[in-house]
Amino acid sequence: MPKKKDPITDAALRYHAKPIAGKTATALTKPCETQEELSLAYTPGVAAPVRAISEDPLAAYQYTGKGNLVAVITDGSAVLGLGNVGPLASKPVMEGKAVLFKRFADIDVMDIEVQAETPEIFIETVQRIAAGFGGINLEDIAAPKCFEIEHTLSKLLDVPVFHDDQHGTAIIIAAGLLNALEVTGKDLESAHIVCLGAGAAGIAAMRMLKSLGARRIYLVDRKGVVYHGRDGVNEYKYEFSRETDRRTLADAMQDADVFIGVSGPNLVTAEMLQSMANDPIVFALSNPDPEIAPALAHATRDDLIMATGRSDYPNQVNNVLGFPFIFRGALDVRATCINTAMKIAAVRALAALTRKPVPREVLDAYNLEKLEFGRDYIIPKPFDPRLREFVPKAVAEAAIETGVARLK
Repeated sequence: MPKKKDPITDAALRYHAKPIAGKTATALTKPCETQEELSLAYTPGVAAPVRAISEDPLAAYQYTGKGNLVAVITDGSAVLGLGNVGPLASKPVMEGKAVLFKRFADIDVMDIEVQAETPEIFIETVQRIAAGFGGINLEDIAAPKCFEIEHTLSKLLDVPVFHDDQHGTAIIIAAGLLNALEVTGKDLESAHIVCLGAGAAGIAAMRMLKSLGARRIYLVDRKGVVYHGRDGVNEYKYEFSRETDRRTLADAMQDADVFIGVSGPNLVTAEMLQSMANDPIVFALSNPDPEIAPALAHATRDDLIMATGRSDYPNQVNNVLGFPFIFRGALDVRATCINTAMKIAAVRALAALTRKPVPREVLDAYNLEKLEFGRDYIIPKPFDPRLREFVPKAVAEAAIETGVARLK
């Protein structure tokens, strides 16, 4: 029997192949139509900015595209839900990231796919090519090596280094959760939080919530709750080890106020959801199939606030709400890093924007008659044009206040 064709697959392959292969290309920013313009663009005129940059490396921001150029770099070891497909197969995703940077924040991107057998080789490669970029976006690198790679490169380089799978996800989760807690009348410090998934996104999200004041966090991996004395707990998971008798996900979910899933499909049962506290907040972010199906979740609890990673349900946790605008703010002031204060500024900007009246153009973009802050709207919509104003401004101000901006 012939295999049935998937229309989405066919459409995606056509989209990527026609009329030109791939999704990105370069564009010229200066005219080059005459002999004079050619002599300015290349030899002999190009010698002038070369000399200027040789005397002062920061002049590269003035005379080249460095200040608006981000490198999206991967080793292909953790690509979307496809796993370790390798550097070359990851290129469509990196090009897709470039599209989002350009579409939402007008940032130019060069995607770079690195064949690196060890974190040390990857780090050395990025360090050697970083000088020409205004920022480095690490992408789709498996945990736990992603933590070492980002930490080391952040110390070595004087431009922002940002692993979006960690911090982008963490920032959107935190913004949505602050709003969900406000809707339910709960507070972050006393909330009982369960995180299922201890990879890059889970660890970074819990670090972000901890920096915002969360205290009662139960981290759950494939072996259950991460508790004091458990064997095989790496240093990153150990940050969230607890003195507790709870051992399983079901144990952790008992009386929980918040569930955050960055793991896999259908791992949360109706019984687990039923055991949670009043007004449970569930962020089931496994894509395309959440940790618990929204229909089952809402049938089980009518006092639920739910977010997913999908666009066909309310409250989509989408990284495009974060990384383009965070980099925009960092690049605008030539920041040397993206520090915790800048990430928190992004969280609070996103949370604050959600509480403002939604303009007509956003409603039209999503075919909605009404949208206001509440259980079904705790996170801004990706096509909200106000994101470009709110988030970069907050990030840039935080960079200036913390002394990591080169421009004031």
